[in-house]
Amino acid sequence: MRLSAIFTALTGLAVAGGSVYLAREYINLGPSAAQASVESETVSVIVASRDISFGEAIRPGTLTTINWPRAALPGGVYTDYEELLAAGGLPPRRARRPIAQGELILKNKVSDYGEKVTIVQTIGDNNRAIAIEVDAETAVGGFVTPGDRVDIVMTAGSKENLRAVTILQNIRVIGVDQEADVQTDQPSIARTVTVAVTPDQGQRLALAQRAGKLSLTLRSINDTEDRELTMTRMTDLLREPTPEIKEGPARPSVIRIRRGMDVTESVIN
Repeated sequence: MRLSAIFTALTGLAVAGGSVYLAREYINLGPSAAQASVESETVSVIVASRDISFGEAIRPGTLTTINWPRAALPGGVYTDYEELLAAGGLPPRRARRPIAQGELILKNKVSDYGEKVTIVQTIGDNNRAIAIEVDAETAVGGFVTPGDRVDIVMTAGSKENLRAVTILQNIRVIGVDQEADVQTDQPSIARTVTVAVTPDQGQRLALAQRAGKLSLTLRSINDTEDRELTMTRMTDLLREPTPEIKEGPARPSVIRIRRGMDVTESVIN
């Protein structure tokens, strides 16, 4: 009886010890296995650690890495610093467009090593850049900045023949004087504003600069629709409204008839 009890106690201790060992191994291996599973589902990608302006050199201080879902990984990302950063005395890559903090560094956003970055790289396909001479009066008091959308109004003629017409609508500003950074929010009095237009619009704009004075009207961010173009003439501004004639009820005609000292009146409708 005593041997049976001792055997039962030893068996219980062995089972308990094995359970504790297995539980400890599970606890120790569990997080590692979970971490390995998470790492297999994500990939480390390079993003901007701060805002990078147009034309700025790509250097280690401007970059960091984050984990990105592997299934949603876009094309053209950088996962290796050695592929992105210049080494061995090579000139650095530069931002072809402004890159916001936390934004993925994509291959189409940066130049090749030592490649020149100019405003040309901000122009869309089949577009041209053309400059317009402006001043504080014609450039919305200097509040036009790169990235804004404007309408262009031409004023031509003299005195009574003076007229104004919107010749282009929803035109993108790509430069103000020598500034092309769309992150710029400081207004300044410019002498030229460079806009992106199609070849046909460029011809119209060049002709309009010769024919009259051009003014810019700043569009709202949400205003993207073109409207029917109309012309306003000086006579439209000087035209006085026709006075309104109010017609009241017709007054009846009265005839007075005098017979001696007697006077009678007759109403004629």
